Amino acid sequence: MSDKKYTPFFGCMMTTKYPWFEAAVRKTLAVVGLEMVDVDGFTCCPDPIYFQARDKMEWYTVAARNLALAEEVGHDVITTCSGCTATLSEVNLALKEDDSLKKQINERLARIGREFKGSIDVRHAVTVLRDDFGLERVAETVMRPLDGLKVAVHYGCHLLKPSRVMRVDDPDHPTILERLIRAVGAEPIHHDHTLLCCGRACIGEEIPNQMVAAILDSIKSADADCMGLICPTCFDEFDLGQIVLGRKLKKNFNVPVIYYFQLLGLAQGMSLEEVGLHRHKVKVDQILNMVPA
Repeated sequence: MSDKKYTPFFGCMMTTKYPWFEAAVRKTLAVVGLEMVDVDGFTCCPDPIYFQARDKMEWYTVAARNLALAEEVGHDVITTCSGCTATLSEVNLALKEDDSLKKQINERLARIGREFKGSIDVRHAVTVLRDDFGLERVAETVMRPLDGLKVAVHYGCHLLKPSRVMRVDDPDHPTILERLIRAVGAEPIHHDHTLLCCGRACIGEEIPNQMVAAILDSIKSADADCMGLICPTCFDEFDLGQIVLGRKLKKNFNVPVIYYFQLLGLAQGMSLEEVGLHRHKVKVDQILNMVPA
């Protein structure tokens, strides 16, 4: 049994819309040696954009309640959604640094018998792999190196900024996803729009559509085989989103989109079905011959 235990927080989008992402995370991290201690009662993080803009005190309170539940178990929270990481990291830091705010939030939580103490940290799964286990350990779990597979990197915005809160990587020159992709034997491709936001948080359709199209065109120009990302919201924009946008623009992007832990699962010897790749809207058939049997 591993001595590295964490409480997973999968959020709402992953558990309800993309449960195969959660399955891939659980399967692959278990192989690496990470032990998950689940907590009952988590809710939405809540959303770091719209919910926070509507009522920030309610946003603090809901997030603090989630953190308080995790504190009762005593392990750091490991997140797998960039938005959840953003919310829980920001609230955790804000309440630790501001005693007055912490008091106000705890007065609210007291009504349901909860208290935020500030006794744990929030960590994105990729930082846990890099910092607690090491890239060498990730590579040691690889049974089927993804040699020759060129993966265009997409970071998204919430994973890196604000850097003081997220503590993931250099927000302007990140390397964590590239290094993790190399660990499974694939080749990371840094294209012109690697750091561009997917546009999901923008109001209206025109700007997000332009951003998605620009990123997909950039990936195709870089001659990548697929896109590799770490955020389920970004996945939403680029998987089904590219089909909808392609019909509107009369354009066939045909860029397979893969969540990092699916790549890791393939490299660890798991099948397409085990990591959920058969459920994607943009099919990965074109890259199957690049993955050793």
